[in-house]
Amino acid sequence: MNEADASLVLTTRDSRGLVTLTLNRPEAFNALSQSLMTALQQVLDALAQDDNVRVVVIAAAGKAFCAGHDLREMRAKPSLAYYQGLFKQCARLMMSIQNLPVPVIARVHGVATAAGCQLVAMCDLAVAASTARFAVSGINLGLFCGTPGVALSRNVGRKAAFEMLMTGEFIDAQQAMAQGLVNRVAAADQLDAALAKLADSILAKPRKAVTLGKSLFYRQLENGIEAAYADAAQTMACNMMDDSALEGVQAFIDKRRPNWAAS
Repeated sequence: MNEADASLVLTTRDSRGLVTLTLNRPEAFNALSQSLMTALQQVLDALAQDDNVRVVVIAAAGKAFCAGHDLREMRAKPSLAYYQGLFKQCARLMMSIQNLPVPVIARVHGVATAAGCQLVAMCDLAVAASTARFAVSGINLGLFCGTPGVALSRNVGRKAAFEMLMTGEFIDAQQAMAQGLVNRVAAADQLDAALAKLADSILAKPRKAVTLGKSLFYRQLENGIEAAYADAAQTMACNMMDDSALEGVQAFIDKRRPNWAAS
């Protein structure tokens, strides 16, 4: 595996624990080369161990959000072992987003295709500019977008996902929101304001509850309903024993704002 190039993923952080990761291959429409995936993986692995992180934003430089895998790189190495390793690396990267203890928000300002659309789908939340467009277009090249389809089919309805996968056609931001791929759509010049509003809402909540909630959300989705309820009940019982929850409930009873800084 290639060594990570730190310049491929730019990292900024504010005092509240909001971390922004910017994909930085604008000349290649932020295509997911092995080097870019390695760099992003290393950053995510580090953030997973950082208790001061509260929210992560994945953004991108240039005109596009992400054009999927680097097809030139893929075509230059036509071997089954290489392709198996490549898609295994990508799957690990995508699961790292879901397994990160805190919410991850995609900031989609431009085109997101194939594995780029997969990246949007794997983020917990997504805010898109009204000019953004989405497609899983591998089928147009004779390559069914199998791994993007895993993420896509867990975000949008089956028929909508299947149509995108079989036609390779683009949908616009409003369609993406209607189908559940993104949460919010804003005019391009209001994208950062819409993103900030969503992030601020999460940052105002106790980290413990957010972390427990994200983990439970994905666990219970993979379980039958009885197991899901058992897991949720145990998680809520443990959550209720946390000082932040006790303070929040007491504040509701007292008809005041919770003072989580003191809890």
